[in-house]
Amino acid sequence: MTKQIKPSYITAVILIIFLICSSCSLIKGTYSVTKGTLKTGYIATKTAAKATVGTGKLIYKVGEFTFEVTKAPISWPLTHNEIETIAGLSPKEAIKQGKVKNSPYVVRGKKYYPMSIKESRTYKQTGIASWYGNETLRQKEGHMTANGEAFNPNGLSAAHKLLPLPAYVRVTNLKNRKSIIVRVNDRGPFIGNRIIDLSTGAAKKLGFYKDGTAKVLVETVEG
Repeated sequence: MTKQIKPSYITAVILIIFLICSSCSLIKGTYSVTKGTLKTGYIATKTAAKATVGTGKLIYKVGEFTFEVTKAPISWPLTHNEIETIAGLSPKEAIKQGKVKNSPYVVRGKKYYPMSIKESRTYKQTGIASWYGNETLRQKEGHMTANGEAFNPNGLSAAHKLLPLPAYVRVTNLKNRKSIIVRVNDRGPFIGNRIIDLSTGAAKKLGFYKDGTAKVLVETVEG
């Protein structure tokens, strides 16, 4: 004799499956991940955390480093207000439309053309690094990076003129050989021959906070 399954039991099972699938699709749809970008030897993980600023916070791990990424409220000022346009739009409109990653942008009348994701995977350059961020601590509201993230001066982030946003690079201080991975989420520096502008926290980790600048090696670990 075949044992009958109660309709209420079937309904409960279907409901559970539906909730699990809905939850998975929500995470995937909200937090998309670009595949095939990590270089061999690096493993990246990404999880969602409780919302704090803007729409929420994501936690990334790249190698031994952890990055907390939060979307900034669109009302916040940019860290680099000298950026005039991105993709032919006002910076905030480009951020709202998601047209930032490697779109051309203009600073003081000069147009910059960021490299493609493919080009960024082989990027490696030696030059002068500086740092920025302390000025934002003296102001009441937070600041937004060029790709719409909340700027954390004490975190491990950086500004670069030509890398796609965001990207991850390993920065090595050639004087003391200290090395860290930072998340490139901003544009700059636009002063002299500097190749990268690190957050205050990153400069302290690399040991050149008091000096102001340092000669570094910058190479991508994710494009």
